[in-house]
Amino acid sequence: MTALIELRGVTKVFASGARHKTVALENVTFSLAESPPATTAIAGESGSGKTTLARMLLGFVKPSAGQVFYRGNDLAAMSEADRRQFRREVQPIFQDPFDVFNPFYRIDHVLMTPVRRFGLAKSAREARRLIDEALQRVGLRPQDTLGRFPHELSGGQRQRVMVARAVLLRPKVIMADEPVSMVDASLRATILDELRTLNRELGISIVYITHDLTTAYQICENIIILYQGSVAEAGSVERVIRDPKHPYTQLLVASIPLPDRNRRWGGDELQIPETALGRTSPGCRFAPRCPHAMEVCWTMAPPKFRLDADRLAACFLYREREAVPSPDVGAVFGSGRS
Repeated sequence: MTALIELRGVTKVFASGARHKTVALENVTFSLAESPPATTAIAGESGSGKTTLARMLLGFVKPSAGQVFYRGNDLAAMSEADRRQFRREVQPIFQDPFDVFNPFYRIDHVLMTPVRRFGLAKSAREARRLIDEALQRVGLRPQDTLGRFPHELSGGQRQRVMVARAVLLRPKVIMADEPVSMVDASLRATILDELRTLNRELGISIVYITHDLTTAYQICENIIILYQGSVAEAGSVERVIRDPKHPYTQLLVASIPLPDRNRRWGGDELQIPETALGRTSPGCRFAPRCPHAMEVCWTMAPPKFRLDADRLAACFLYREREAVPSPDVGAVFGSGRS
């Protein structure tokens, strides 16, 4: 079956001048099936390549190597008609709910533009009905939202307007890049619950870009952990968060504050051996921070080892397991939580 959207062996290198190059993504293969609609988190600390991966999937950034496909068509060679369909069916929600608005236009313009561009309504009355339904679906009252300028809405309201804009188009996939990082804590759960509802009720797949494992665990079925542009671990969110296998994933999970007064936050943080300090690695990128680093880690990049039916980890700690050459990370995902 053809994947809905897919990265094949994608690498992205950003160059700054003739000498300085940054590898944002390295040889990532990932596919998202059309059915069943899934919720997948792309997680990692700042600089891990999360946003670059999302922008690749949106077609905003071209790969330095590899290809991006939508319904089997290479984005770089799409016809105008196919690209138009792609733009409608793959919708973004960005981190900053203010920067995406033009302050000179009212909220009506943000919502009416996609209705007109994609011919969603045959009349002004039908367009208004579609807009009202989209706003109500994300918990906004049309009479309190339309006719206002972006600065007259709160950050949470602006972000929900962007969710409503995506919903209008009935997309197949929503790429949500840190959608709640700049929203008050009281509204985060509301927006995340809205995304989960879109997945369950409208059959929209969600790719959720985040550095926050707690919210990823809250709304996602599957997770990909990135470290410096490479996949460290991938699998069902239940397995990866509750029983992390890669030392980097263990470090991320250990950094989550726990409601236990007798346990020191960060008490399980990985300790870097003194022999690794200051040493560079042409092999595993995490080796300089890893307490389990072996000599092979410093000389070879680890392949991805299959730990379970729905789990991969790129770590030589599991070298007795089956190594999967250039695996499609999305193929290991199961059907989510039971």
